[in-house]
Amino acid sequence: MADPSERINQLKIDRNAAPPESRSRTWLLIVAGIAVVVIAVWQISSRVGASVLVETDIALRPPSVAAANSVLDASGYVVARRQATVSSKVTGKVLEVFVEEGMSVEKDEIVATLDDATEQAQLAVAIARAESSRAMLAEIAAQLRNARQERDRLRDLAAKGLASHASLDSAEALYDELAARLETGRENVEVAESNIMLARDALSNMTIRAPFAGMVVTKNAQPGEMISPISAGGGFTRTGICTIIDNDSLEIEVDVNEAYIQRVSAGQRVSAVLDAYPDWRISAEVIAIIPTADRQKATVRVRIGFLERGDRILRDMGVKVSFLGSENPAETTPEVQGVMIPGASLRSDEAGDFVWLLRDGVVERRSVDLGGPRDRPQILIRTGLAAGDSVVRTSEAPLSPGQAVKTN
Repeated sequence: MADPSERINQLKIDRNAAPPESRSRTWLLIVAGIAVVVIAVWQISSRVGASVLVETDIALRPPSVAAANSVLDASGYVVARRQATVSSKVTGKVLEVFVEEGMSVEKDEIVATLDDATEQAQLAVAIARAESSRAMLAEIAAQLRNARQERDRLRDLAAKGLASHASLDSAEALYDELAARLETGRENVEVAESNIMLARDALSNMTIRAPFAGMVVTKNAQPGEMISPISAGGGFTRTGICTIIDNDSLEIEVDVNEAYIQRVSAGQRVSAVLDAYPDWRISAEVIAIIPTADRQKATVRVRIGFLERGDRILRDMGVKVSFLGSENPAETTPEVQGVMIPGASLRSDEAGDFVWLLRDGVVERRSVDLGGPRDRPQILIRTGLAAGDSVVRTSEAPLSPGQAVKTN
């Protein structure tokens, strides 16, 4: 039989022992905390690992009123409307060349001479033949005078019955023969004088002159070389002495996409910038739109004339032009408000136009208002951006607000 005191001790409650429910609750809190930490670490690591590669551009102030006011931009080249490769009419050997590249020449100025020994001899022969023809003409004229006097005497004698009719007939025939020879002699003299003119013209062809005033841009022949107006198969014969351009005829030719040609009209004002001088804006205007399209490139050629000129404008220079939307943009837009960004940076959806603004490695959606056409390489943003803001141009994956990105 058990001791009653031991049974009583079994009924005592241990105050130091933790209750089972409290212990399970503690374990649940520990597991939940660990889960929260794991999830936070996973979100941070996934966010860092999901950075999207993007290309960015900087929003800039418009370089000029014209750039902000243009309705279309295009690129082209400076060309000379009036230019000529100076050559000779005949084949010959170059004796001297009097021009070099960059020299200015006047109209009819001598640029080169050819060997003219043969032409000089031919001119001398033509002059000698003309002098011989004139001498023969003088001789026939003297004979004709004598024949006229003899005929007149025989006519008087025959009228008095002192000369026979046969003698008179012979005198008449001789006179008519000499008169015909005199007429032939005169024709021979005219032919001889024409030959002199031809010989002198051939001699003048040995002197090559500038067809108009301009500047020499290329020199193609040297003394001692052969020159010909037609191309030679051997490659040793030049076809020109030099190339001259008229600087007053310099203009711009650009190819405009036919989808935008309706924005261009004759007389429209243009702002041109030479690639060599990006800070020099040149006033110009549209001369004409060539009434044909290039089916290969789907473009229409436009001629643009300079309203101001300078010695820095050279043939074949690259040039960028902006077709202006107003007659005088300086008056209608005294101050340009906004910034310029690449057209590829602009996005649109049902909420409107926006850009992805890059700040501290993440992108932010920024709504913007346009200040001009949206289908240009550079577009004007009136509000929404400031100069110096970095905007996303392209991205390798779709973006969302707060998206982490990295740049090249």
